[in-house]
Amino acid sequence: MAINRNNEAAQYDPNMNKYEQRKWALTDLLPSSGAPETEPETDKIIGDLTSLVSEIASYREFLIADVSISDFTAFLSLIERFAVESNRLTAYCQLWFSEDTQNQAALTFMGRVEQLLTDMYNETLFWGLWWKSIGDEDAGRLMSGAGDLFYYLQRERAFKPHILTEPQEKIINIKDINGINAVITIYDMLTSKYVFELEVEGKKIRPLTRDALMSYAHHSNPALREAAYKELFRVYCNDEVVLSQIYAYRVRDWASEHIRIRNHESAISVRNLANDIPNAVVDTLLSVCVEESHVFQRFFKIKSRLLGLPKLRRYDIYASVRRDDGRLIPYSTAVETVLDSFNKFSPVVGALAKRVFDEGRIDAEDRMNKRTGAFCYGVLPNMTPWVLMNYTGKPRQVATLAHELGHAVHALAAAGHSVLTFHAPLPLAETASVFSEMLLMERMLAEEANPEAKTALICSALDDIYATVLRQAYFVLFEREAHVMLAEGKNPVELNALYLELMRKQFGDSVELTDDFQYEWMAIPHLFHTPFYCYAYSFGELLSLSLYNMYKEEGGGFVDKLLKILSYGGSASPRDILNEAGIDISDAGFWRGGFRVIDGFIDKLL
Repeated sequence: MAINRNNEAAQYDPNMNKYEQRKWALTDLLPSSGAPETEPETDKIIGDLTSLVSEIASYREFLIADVSISDFTAFLSLIERFAVESNRLTAYCQLWFSEDTQNQAALTFMGRVEQLLTDMYNETLFWGLWWKSIGDEDAGRLMSGAGDLFYYLQRERAFKPHILTEPQEKIINIKDINGINAVITIYDMLTSKYVFELEVEGKKIRPLTRDALMSYAHHSNPALREAAYKELFRVYCNDEVVLSQIYAYRVRDWASEHIRIRNHESAISVRNLANDIPNAVVDTLLSVCVEESHVFQRFFKIKSRLLGLPKLRRYDIYASVRRDDGRLIPYSTAVETVLDSFNKFSPVVGALAKRVFDEGRIDAEDRMNKRTGAFCYGVLPNMTPWVLMNYTGKPRQVATLAHELGHAVHALAAAGHSVLTFHAPLPLAETASVFSEMLLMERMLAEEANPEAKTALICSALDDIYATVLRQAYFVLFEREAHVMLAEGKNPVELNALYLELMRKQFGDSVELTDDFQYEWMAIPHLFHTPFYCYAYSFGELLSLSLYNMYKEEGGGFVDKLLKILSYGGSASPRDILNEAGIDISDAGFWRGGFRVIDGFIDKLL
């Protein structure tokens, strides 16, 4: 059935003075009424892409070591134009699919576009291989005229030791479409259609989405918290063998390509190279997180006292220390609160965030078959990003909204760059989002007079910091060992024991851990979608805590410093960007400093 999106516009009604919770508008990507394959605009984009591929291919014989800087610059402009049009088409497919993961029309169109673009990438593959193969002197000469694309070209050459021949690269691209990419799509389709149920006050509630179910993990009733987790695991465990096998395919495919064929040092070094973060820095970050796990163990012991429990159970770690009165925050109130906290920090930041609503770029409805969780998708530097979340009105979802809008601000702050350089490198991608959550917490604490409520707010913030720092770090520690185990031929189901063992180390004696949490890893999409992504959250949170501390010390003068960091996007290395702000990411003391800020929050609870 066609879905009419043409009537979706701005999500703010000035006459009603409120924000409306509804689907986003995708018409700026493709003016489709739900049948994009028949739209003239689709044919135009595909025609433009086909012409660009032909123009790019015509340079094959001219791309020699002594090509002129002006010819090389003209060639790069073609690469940028191709990226613009292909990004538009890809984004439409992924956003349409995210609206309803069971929509066969969306799946079919996404498959068609993936095949089309893969064929086109293969036709233009030659230039990247040529660029990585030429000598440093010739590359330096050409990069001298590259302007904003200098870092992009530099990063491309970093992969020189790992490139294959052109026929081999083409084969990998082709096999991924119906290979590992298809397997991960099946994971999304399978898990997005899961239906959950829960008994609340003697009444069975069904159907529940995953986001609606897990809102009960924060409930004041311990039995409901436990029931929510048990229901999550019950549903996922129905497909335990299938989900474990999907993960095994993901890991083995990763090892086959990146370690055996491309000769990367290890599974995680692939991600580190892509992030432009030295292996040693990532090792330092993860080691500090392990060493400092006692910080959160201290918090969990304090929280058990605040909750009146002899010991915190894993079911309880996100529980609100204030009795849940069933209060739901209207969507419009949540939006206004977040935007106001942004405006008080900087009117520039507030105006950038408001564009998401003015241009109808957010889908905040909680509905069946929609992709779970939340994300922000920046497509092009001159285009306001799209935001997805499943807003149910629970108070902590206001922080989720602030987080995703922070991502949008980051993308818009870097709008002056090329389509190839405006995306922030992964380790810095969480900077604005986490900082935005801190601004929201600061505002809410300032407005709250009730000491008990203040304690609840601090605990809620620490819950989120734990989930972003230590939890994510231990996901990566799990991945590091899981990739080795599966490469050695271990049974995927054996990963359950590994996951549980790492959780015991993470919590020490501060939390009572039951065996059912051994299945939790199967419900973490990042492990399937983007191996080793999660340390970027730990990196970003600890970095943002440091930046927030600078803000408290420097006041208004800090605004320009933060905007400068955000404005770089992906046009410089994370190390260079942060060095300019006086931060050395290779120093373990810097990362420990982030934990000292966390210690300061915990001290407020004593």
